[in-house]
Parts: sequence; C-alpha cells; structure tokens
Amino acid sequence: MKNKLFLMALMLAALGLPAASAQQGAAGSKPAAFNISFSPAAGSEPVTGRMFLVISRTDTIEPRLQVGRYGTQFFGTDVDQLQPLQQVTIDASTLGYPVNKMEEIPPGDYYVQAVLNKYTQFKRADGHTLWMHMDQWEGQDWRRSPGNIYSKVQKISINQSAGQTVKLQADQIIPPIPVPPDTKWVKHIKIQSNKLTRFWGHPIYIGATILLPKGYDENPDKYYPTVYQQGHFSLAPPFRFAEGENNEFYKDWTSDGFPPFIAITLQHPCPYFDDSYAVNTPNNGPFGDAIHQELIPEIEKKFRCIKEGYARLLTGGSTGGWESFALQVLYPEFYGGTWSYSPDPLDFRNVEGIDVYGDKNAFYKEHEWYKVATANTRNPLTGEVRLTSEQRNTMEMVNGTRGRSAGQLDIWSAVFGPVGPDGYFKPLFDKQTGAMDPAVAQYWKEHWDMRYYLENNWERVGAKLVGKLNIIAGRMDDFYLNFGVYHMEDFLSKTKNPYYGGTISYGERGGHSYHNYTNGELIRVMAAHLKKMHPDK
Repeated sequence: MKNKLFLMALMLAALGLPAASAQQGAAGSKPAAFNISFSPAAGSEPVTGRMFLVISRTDTIEPRLQVGRYGTQFFGTDVDQLQPLQQVTIDASTLGYPVNKMEEIPPGDYYVQAVLNKYTQFKRADGHTLWMHMDQWEGQDWRRSPGNIYSKVQKISINQSAGQTVKLQADQIIPPIPVPPDTKWVKHIKIQSNKLTRFWGHPIYIGATILLPKGYDENPDKYYPTVYQQGHFSLAPPFRFAEGENNEFYKDWTSDGFPPFIAITLQHPCPYFDDSYAVNTPNNGPFGDAIHQELIPEIEKKFRCIKEGYARLLTGGSTGGWESFALQVLYPEFYGGTWSYSPDPLDFRNVEGIDVYGDKNAFYKEHEWYKVATANTRNPLTGEVRLTSEQRNTMEMVNGTRGRSAGQLDIWSAVFGPVGPDGYFKPLFDKQTGAMDPAVAQYWKEHWDMRYYLENNWERVGAKLVGKLNIIAGRMDDFYLNFGVYHMEDFLSKTKNPYYGGTISYGERGGHSYHNYTNGELIRVMAAHLKKMHPDK
C-alpha cells in the first residue's frame, strides 16, 4: 500500500498536483470540518446572518481582525433563524478565501476564530423584504460590528488526512463603538433620517464630524465657507486633524493667517456598504435627499456656515473622489468646486479592470485565440498584478451572498444598478462564472456613467460647472482608476460653449494614494479659488 501511495504521489507531482491529494484520495478521508454554534449567554433569540470561520498563522492580533483583501484565510456561510447551541458546519463544501477549498489548507498549526454577523430584517417602502447587516456606526465591518458574536481564539493542528472535526462556540459580544468626545476644535452630529427610515422601514442614522477654524468662538458674528471631505466611514476629524504639534495639519489649521474654513466629513453608511455614495438610488434609497435636505441644513443651523453654493466646496479620494465629483456635477449650484482624488470610475470602460461595455465576462479578456485573466489590483511601483477580478469577487462572495459583502464591486452594483426581482440589487455579472448582463450594463451607463452624463447634458449644466471640476490621479492607480479619469479628460478637454475651465493633473508613477497637495496646501488652493471666482464675497 505504501508503495502504491508513493507511486501515486510521484505521478501527481509530475502533473503539478500536491502529493497530499494522493494520500487523502487513497485513504478516502475527509478534510477538516468545523461545527460552530453560539452560546445562549450571548443571545437567546434566533439569528439570521452569516457565520464566519477565520484561520490564521499568528495571533498577534485576533484572527478576525486579520481578514482583508490581502488578509488571512476565512470561510463564510449563511444562517437562517439559527438557534442558540444549534451547530453550523463549515467544511469541504464551504467557499473560502484566499484559499477556496478546505482541503487545500496545508497541514499545520493554526489559530481559529468564529464570528456570527447578525442581519436585520428590512421591510422597504418599495414592497421588498431584505435581510442585511444593520450598520452599528462601525462602517459595515462584520469583524468589529457591535452586537456581533465571536469565539475566543483557539489554537489547533490541522491534519487534512485525519478527517477531524473541530467545535467552536461564539460567546463573546462585540461592544459599542465609542464616539470621540467633542473638543474645542471638533464637534459631532448624528441624526435619524426621516427619509431613509421611511424607505428602509427601520431607523437609519446619518451624521457629521465638524472641524472648526481658529477664532470661531472669539468671533460669534462671523460666518465661514465650508469644505466637505467625502470618503469611507470614519468618526475621525477631517484631513486627519489631531491636536498636538506633531500633526502637520494641526499646525497649519491653528496658525495665524491660515484660511478659515469649517471642514466637515459626513457619515452615511447604508446596509450595503460603509458609505452610500451620497446619491439617490433604487437599492439604497434617498441618501442624496437625506444629506442635502436633512443633514446639511442641520449642520448649517448649528454652525456658522455660509449658506450659499459658492462657499460649499468638496474634496475626497477614491469613494470620496467619485462622490465629490458626482455631487458637484449633480448639484452644480449647491457646491462651488471640487478637488477629486483618485475617483472611483468616472467612466465605466474600466471598473477595476472590467470593461462594462465591451467585456462578455468580468473575469477574463477574450481575444481571438486566447483568454487573459482580468487584473483587478496592481502594485503601483512594479506593475505586478496582486489580485485578479475573479479573486476579488470570490472574496466578496465569501463575505456575503446577495451583494451583502460590504465590498467594492457589490456597492457599485447597489448604487449603479437596478433592483432585482428578489429586492436585492440586480448584479452586473454572475460572481461565480463572471458572465456579464448587458441590460444591467446599459442601466449603469444611462444612470451613473459620469462621462456619459456630462457628454449628454453639457449644454444644460456646463455653464454651472465652469472652473469647478478638478481631478487628481496617479497614472499607476492600484485599481486602474486612472483610466476613468483619462476618458473624462478626453471629454472635458474638448468642451466648448463653455469650456470646462477646471484642472486635471496626474502623478506619473502615483498609486491610489497619490496627492499633489498637502492638506494645508489644498485649503490654501481652495481659498484662492473662492477669491478668484467670487472676489466680492
């Protein structure tokens, strides 16, 4: 028998397959399985949601906190009305990431942890009932969302030929996220949105962190221009402001003669993501209306903001880059200018490598005689591909089915796409096969392709946007977002009657974090813009 196994191992090695497979197949054994439950002490009610198993090689930080785009191994499976002590099995049939199959986990010592991500039932105003994670002011992050239940870290040895079963019990509850206290400089607002609550059939909250300028308290009759810095969910102050001389922006912001602004970041997580993209959509609801008709009026009532469009400026990067650009375009008179960094796709011919209009499959490029895997992420310094589109989307599938991954491709489908027959968004492509849906692609184009929108509406909105559109991107953006900027530049640079009059600048080897100004320099550029555009103000 040993000789037969040895010969099988040699044959498989010649084919490029691991010898361990021969041992497992010959022995007929099963790979490791995990039976997971949650303790009655952590909750007496049944839970609908998703159970995760995390496997890591180190416990320097908890395994659950090591999960990410380039993070440690994890698996996930949906649970429906799971009772306390009822077991959930994660085994060879469960999809994982980065390794997809349990049997491919190499034998060895590991640290394991289970997390139960709770879903909430939403009875939406459009008649659909959905089960999704209700953000707890953590930014749609199941690893640290208050109320989620997790197990203590356990060290185990995995021997894939042993057919072992490991039991884990989630009995720890993640505590609430502490909200930073108000200070002289930094204030916080959180309100329940009536508009969003009506849409979702459940209380939905939005908020803001406000950074006040030097002299604000000493000049009670003075009003200030505002800059809205858009981006992913965070309770931190705008522009990474932190009190203390070690913070460069603090030194700028509190120095004599520095342009006085009120700087604001907005919090508007939605059931699909840590950020709603600040617009009205069929899947997310009226976040654009909630922000502009509820939240900003509340901010301008409580703080001395100049309530005129010229004095409301925008900036942000990545998600915030798209938002700041889109809000300036869609609300051309409400805002007075944007400086949008590394924006998410402004044109859908490259959506993290996917050509929404030209590709038949989201996972590969099809040429006459061959196919090439579509690149999703690259190293900006070397150009090396770090993730393919298929890998990136597999990670989202492990995080959540029906678009509940809180991942990047899923939120774009939720924002840019239509509602599906089951009430969840209708996907642009099948996450298992990559097959594109041309009808959904056309919907994306007609509703949210910013280049296409401006091209078709320039005669109507162009005059309101002159001098207001500024885009900054690295030519080696990690996610290929510079190509959307190129397409936008192709249009804007040729505009006439009127010419757009803004700026588009690039960092030749800049990645996704490329900036052409420090935060202090950007505020000074904004102040100069206000003076140039409105010298009498």
